[in-house]
Amino acid sequence: MHRHTFPDDLLEAQTAWYVTYGQLATAPSASSASLRRRLLRLSRQIVGHPYWRTPAGTPAARVALKERALTLAAGPRS
Repeated sequence: MHRHTFPDDLLEAQTAWYVTYGQLATAPSASSASLRRRLLRLSRQIVGHPYWRTPAGTPAARVALKERALTLAAGPRS
């Protein structure tokens, strides 16, 4: 069971951030500009999310969001 409950759009944005970051790591330099722009857009969306202005938006919640999103970005394990 998860201790923190995150809005779907926040969890989706953080997961997309990790997926995009992974794509950037292997992308040819010609396509990296659009991926960098996407990372910046996702970063603004994550940092500016209203969730962080609630009592639940603690530093521990930020860590939990990143951990959960990284797991989701990694995909199912075989």
